[in-house]
Amino acid sequence: MELRHLRYFIAVIEEQSFTKAAEKLCMAQPPLSKQIKNLEESLGVELIDRSSRPLKPTKSGEIFYANALIILNKVTETKALTQNLQNSEDTIKIGFVVSLLYGLLPKIIYSYRMLHPNTKIELIEIGTVKQIDALKRGEIDIGFGRIRTSDPEIHRSLLREEPLSVVVSNQHPFINHPHKITLAEIASENVLLYPNHSFPNLSTQISNIFTNHGLQLDRSELVRDIQLALGLVAANEGICIVPASAAKVSVDNVSYLPIADHFATSPIISSIRETENREKVLDLFSSIKHVYNSEGMLSDEKTIDNILKEFKINHKKIKSQ
Repeated sequence: MELRHLRYFIAVIEEQSFTKAAEKLCMAQPPLSKQIKNLEESLGVELIDRSSRPLKPTKSGEIFYANALIILNKVTETKALTQNLQNSEDTIKIGFVVSLLYGLLPKIIYSYRMLHPNTKIELIEIGTVKQIDALKRGEIDIGFGRIRTSDPEIHRSLLREEPLSVVVSNQHPFINHPHKITLAEIASENVLLYPNHSFPNLSTQISNIFTNHGLQLDRSELVRDIQLALGLVAANEGICIVPASAAKVSVDNVSYLPIADHFATSPIISSIRETENREKVLDLFSSIKHVYNSEGMLSDEKTIDNILKEFKINHKKIKSQ
């Protein structure tokens, strides 16, 4: 059995006809029928119910079809990954979500650039979930995002939990509060959530924080991005919740206030391929540690130390294979 047999079989099932499948594959119909027959004989089972019109897979054929799709997708993915890696030996491609640009990511990139002046750094804005596929295809070497996801082919590490802040206009009653604002108090306001695309995202994450702690937003509105959200806050059209680092975004007539609840945080998570030869990214994590140290973030620095130890152990295992 060869990969072409899988492609032939998939075409027949999807076209529900040997004739149409042959046209799609740019081949004659008799050789296609013979190839499918050879495939069935090699497996010892019938894959296609030839008595039905249009053609349908047998029970065995349904299982074979599902697995054939997985195999061909994996082959395509592996081919793309290999080609991308071959063409990027002196390049590190970093995927990131835009909110991290307000935080320490620019300092981390600068630190890495100082260590590797001859390495080309490509910065690619891409949502957390899409980073997973981009890693598998070799389009990025490492991703930084905020959404917790799971994939057996991707190694993810929690770098830190960033506190969230609430943004209000300078005329809002929260300005004169004698204590830090709680999520329960925020829940009764008109909360502007962003972004309104590429779900799940930061807006999903913030909504889940309320839900997971028995709170419900009375009113909320999805808007395009942080700039629009802050503009509406300045106009006193609502309030919004942002990562604390976003306080660096200067907008007239708004104030950033800390949130009292300790669980009001947004994770910063790194993602790399599980089988990655990690030499490239090890130094990037060293740069993260350096920046965290310079910012006085000692507990987060210890987290990076643990990640580096784990990476170095796995790196040795991969090199020895």
